[in-house]
Amino acid sequence: MDEQQLSALISKTAALMEQFDRRCGAIDGRLQTLTGELETVARQVPAIVRQSADGSLATLPALIMDRMSAGLERPVHDYQQRVRTAGTEIEGAARRLSGQLARLERLHRLLLWKTVGAMAACLVLLLGGGAWLSMHYAGVIRDNQLSAELLRAYNGADVTLCDGGRLCANIDTGARRYGERGQYAPVAPR
Repeated sequence: MDEQQLSALISKTAALMEQFDRRCGAIDGRLQTLTGELETVARQVPAIVRQSADGSLATLPALIMDRMSAGLERPVHDYQQRVRTAGTEIEGAARRLSGQLARLERLHRLLLWKTVGAMAACLVLLLGGGAWLSMHYAGVIRDNQLSAELLRAYNGADVTLCDGGRLCANIDTGARRYGERGQYAPVAPR
């Protein structure tokens, strides 16, 4: 993988992370909105129940007086039935709202884990790419060091190109010989 491909991969990863962050922000905004609405409903429920009870209690004495001749049992039973119905509806709405909050929390947790996973994958890719580049360029540096040492030796020796592109050297005739049969002699310095 060359640097241009790695740069493109990093750019794409950054764009995906930005898009992911925007979506997480939008989901957090929705979650905060739902939480605010739940708090508003929770604050309004006691007032509504109180208002309903106040309205019902305000008319109850007159109703009792009007219905006294017919008996007290029927109006009290109707009132209790309405209170039970209202309580059941409020309980159902609270359960549904609680279920939605639980689903949003699960979604938020899932998104959080996906974010952590994506960041971990990016970190592994970056570390792996860095390790690969380090090993690759360490090999290139090692090869260049060997070439540099060889060029320094060539530069210090008294050599030239002869006819036909062959290498000719000024041999140090007084120096010690090397090789199994003494076929190698050191080149004289420049």
